[in-house]
Formats: sequence, C-alpha cells, structure tokens
Amino acid sequence: MEEHEGPEQAHKLLGQKTQVQRRPDNALTKTLRSCCVIPQRYVLGVMGLLGVCNAYTMRVCLNLAITQMVIHVPKNTTGLPLGYTEPDTCPNELHAKKVATNPYAMFEWDEKTQGLILSGFYYGYASTQVLGGYLAEKFGGKWTLGLGLLSTALFTFLTPVVIRAGGATWLFILRVLQGMGEGPTMPALMIMLARWVPPHERGFQGALVFGGAQIGNIFGSYMSGVLLDEGRDWAYVFYFFGGFGLLWFTLWSLLCYSTPNTHPYISKKELSYLNTHVTTSENKSAKDPVPWKAILRSAPAWALVCAAVGHDWGYYTMVTDLPKYSHDVLKFDIATTGILTSMPYVAMWICSFLFGLICDHCIKKGWHTIKTGRIIHTTIAATGPAICIILASYAGCDRTAAMAYFILSMALMGGFYSGMKVNALDLAPNYAGSLTSLVNTTSTFAGMATPYLIGLMTPNSTLSEWRGAFWVCFAVLVGTNVVYCIWADGKQQWWDDVRQYGYPPGWKHGSLIKEEEVEQQPESIKLSDGKE
Repeated sequence: MEEHEGPEQAHKLLGQKTQVQRRPDNALTKTLRSCCVIPQRYVLGVMGLLGVCNAYTMRVCLNLAITQMVIHVPKNTTGLPLGYTEPDTCPNELHAKKVATNPYAMFEWDEKTQGLILSGFYYGYASTQVLGGYLAEKFGGKWTLGLGLLSTALFTFLTPVVIRAGGATWLFILRVLQGMGEGPTMPALMIMLARWVPPHERGFQGALVFGGAQIGNIFGSYMSGVLLDEGRDWAYVFYFFGGFGLLWFTLWSLLCYSTPNTHPYISKKELSYLNTHVTTSENKSAKDPVPWKAILRSAPAWALVCAAVGHDWGYYTMVTDLPKYSHDVLKFDIATTGILTSMPYVAMWICSFLFGLICDHCIKKGWHTIKTGRIIHTTIAATGPAICIILASYAGCDRTAAMAYFILSMALMGGFYSGMKVNALDLAPNYAGSLTSLVNTTSTFAGMATPYLIGLMTPNSTLSEWRGAFWVCFAVLVGTNVVYCIWADGKQQWWDDVRQYGYPPGWKHGSLIKEEEVEQQPESIKLSDGKE
C-alpha cells in the first residue's frame, strides 16, 4: 500500500475533535441535513464540473468567434481559371458562399495578430496561479474560486464593447484580465478536492470535476457555432457565456463550502466518513509556510510539472487551433465547424470517466500501485494523442479521416485526469493548491506559446505548414512523458507533513515548520531518516 497509516489515524482523532466543536443544529439545519440524500462530496463534484465547464466556455468562445470577426481576403485568385485550387490547400466548395457574406466581420488581423490575441488569456492565467493557491489555502477554496470566475464572467460580458472601442490592443488586455480571474480555478479546486475526496475515489472524482473542461469545450464550441450561424453577430457568443457564468456563481455560493467541517448541513455519517478517510487535515501543519524549498527540490514534483507542460502543449493546440484548422484548412462552414470541433471533447469526456473507473478499480484490487496507475494513464494521454495528431495531418484533405483522428486523439487524452492531473493530491494533500499552482503556472506557458507559434508557422494556413506545427506538438508530448515515467511517484511526500515523516537524510536547507516550534519538536522529527 502506498498510503501511510499514520495520518489516517490522526485524522480520525481530528474528525472526532472537530465534530465536538461544531455548533448545535438549529431547526433549519436539522431539516436541511435530513434532506441531504445525495452525499455533499458529489454535490461539490457536480458544481465543480459546472464551474470548470463555465471557465472553459469563457476561455474558448473567442477561438471560434474570431473566425467571424476577421475579414478573410481571398489570396492568389486574380486571373485564375474557375475551380482552381492552390497547391497544398483544400477545396473551398463546402462554405464558399457563407464566407463571402459576413456582415459583422470588421477586423483585418493577420494570423500572427490572431495568435497573439488567443494567447493573451494565458498570460493572465499564469500570473495568478500561485496567488490563487495561497488564497485558497489561507481563506478556503469556495470564494477564491467563485469570485475569480465571477470576474471572468463580467469581463466576458464586456468583450464586444471593448473590442469595438479599442480593437486588438484592448482585446488582448481584456483577455489577460480574464485569464487572471480564472487563474485560481485549478489550485482552489485541488484544495477543495483534497479536503473532500478520499484517495480511493480520486480517479472518478477527478474525471468528474476536471471533465468539466471537456463539457465546456463541447458546449462552448457547439453553442458558438449555433450562435454564429447564418451570419449572426459574434457579440451574442460573449453575452450568452457571460450570463452562464453569473448563473453558476449564484448556485455555487448557495450549495458549496470549502471543507466538510464548515458545511452547515452535511450528514453526520458523511462527515465522519470524510474525517476518517481523507488524507489531509485542517491541522497545525496546514498552517505552516508552504515548503517551497522542498517542493522545488522534489523530483516527483518536477516530473509532474514536465508532464503538465506536455499535456497542455497538446491540449491547447487542439482547444485553441482546431477551430481555425477546421474552418481555414479543411474549409468547413462555421456551423459545421462548431459541431465538429465539439466532437473530440465528447470523446475525451466519456473516456475520462472510463479511464477513471478503470484506474480506481485496479488500485482497489491491488493490480497495480497508485504510481503505476498514474504513469499508465499519463502515457496513454500523451503518446496516443501525439500519434493521432500526426496521422490527422497526413490525412490531408480527407476531412472524414482527419476528424476521426482528432476525435481519437482527444479520447485517448481522457486518461490525463486519472493520470497526472490528480497526482498532486497523491504527492501533497496538504499543499495540493500550492503544488497545483506551480504546475499550472509553468505549464500555462504552453498556452502562451502554442497559439503564437502556430500563427507564425502557418501564415498561409496550408497543410504542410500545419503539419510542421503538429510535429512540434508530437515531440513535446512524447518527450515530457518520458521524463514523467522516470521520476513520477504516487506517495505522499515527506515535505507535505514533515511532523509525521521527518526530514530525509542529508537535508541541509533549514526547517520547514514555524521557527518557534522547531525546538519543541521531538528528536525523531529533527533527525528522521524521512523514509516513506
């Protein structure tokens, strides 16, 4: 077994102590508690799913809308015979009529400018990851997450006004602000899941919550295509998804709480179960400074960072640029583009649950360790998509084959959630938010780089240009996965609870706990060999 027995016993005592300190139930609380048929950790899971869905719809809606905001100027057509097709491009017969008449296209942005605008979100997203993790650990995940997404919803509402007032420059700034609002999302959710979900349920719950990204991509792509069809104003897209964000915030404020022990009407049976089985606690070690000097020297932590960089490179290539590839290269009309670009995320969402159930089942049965399960599913989610993306690029103008490969690519990427995505909870349940902020901050540079790099590599949107971009994606996905396979781990790390596990041999970098408590610690902690 890879979980330590010591913390679990401590949490039993903590749970008993915490329950004694809870205030007596009033009449309303008793009524609500009696109505709690659905376990509150699953309510949190569903609301977390909708929150991630909300975040991704606001993140990706511009990816499709921008194809209708930009004036497409036909190239190299003067004096050419009817039906002529440029070498290395696909025929235009599927949507030529619709592209010619778009009354709301008003900007002459080249591919480089579009790539820069699409990458703007990730500059803001990276800047608030560490701050979001700190705020969530100090004040709880509920309001850190909720208020962040509320700000993004308001900025989404303002997008049409901002674009028409300030053009590309103002839009870039607004996208940075939207990213800043969403930055705390994943660290705050990780902290809440660390408080709410037992280790043996994390594969499924991780797939449930973080599968909201695929629901957001599905819903965002499909509804954007519907709203933009028949030459409608692209502003409707931003009004629609901004409103969706405000609705979610209202429900989140009423239904969800940062920890089980602060939930006013969770059933006593579920509260006792969670206090017994969840391998984290609201104890003294959780109030210590974040052990950055140990985290930054931890090989499993950096393996996780590396795997996240690879995943995000492949994922953002698909999320940000698949609509452009479908519309500009494969020449699908805008409504069809919305439908087709949502299909890969349907496959990923469904498969994420299947992979999650399989991983949890195998761990429970003892067929493989947590570490092995994380490596298997991370490898599936990296090498499978890498191969499929290359096959799609060599499918050329065979639209059916290309989209089939893209769908299979994202289906295999569903293993990511039961692989490295929940690995932060294994390594550091007490500091999952801070570790996730480090992982997301670093990996988000992929979100900054990929749209801009692809814009530079595909100035004419030809098949050969895109094939080069996909080969870069292949190399990043496979290379980072190799690093993860070598240094990944599935155990709680010593620095996550140094009071319990002590320091490793030869540790010369100072204390990780509050200075005034160092001398009070038993010698076993000061000089522990740190074995796990």
